[in-house]
Amino acid sequence: MSKIILTYGTFDMFHIGHLKLLERLSKLGDKLIVAVSSDEFNLLKGKKTIIPYEQRASIVEAIKYVDMVIPENNWEQKVTDIKKYNVDIFSMGHDWKGKFDELKEYCEVVYLPRTEGISTTDLKKALNKISDINIDDINKAFEILQRLKNDFE
Repeated sequence: MSKIILTYGTFDMFHIGHLKLLERLSKLGDKLIVAVSSDEFNLLKGKKTIIPYEQRASIVEAIKYVDMVIPENNWEQKVTDIKKYNVDIFSMGHDWKGKFDELKEYCEVVYLPRTEGISTTDLKKALNKISDINIDDINKAFEILQRLKNDFE
């Protein structure tokens, strides 16, 4: 019988910490479902993303450890998703430890260590310190990088 893993995240400015987390999550079971936070939901959480949802979801979907990507639209959908996808393990980074223990009623809950020395928050802070570049210019740069990536596929 296969084991289904479910995790949630914004995955803005995808970095090695994201990749290592997804790799570790994939080793917990046979199928990894990743819910990527929508732009609208991030605004409700008070987060401003640099990379739009569609691109973040495409990046995560392209990772070999990920079997399925779904949108995260609200806090309440976790129980619905666990039931809908017959999830065996719900997992998040250890910085969320204890925040989702109520889901233990539906499946196993696992908090994994994050990769030391890297986070999207730290990357954004570093970018702000070293650059006065307008956010629109950064978004244009990421669009160019996406086109280059598409050219190599």
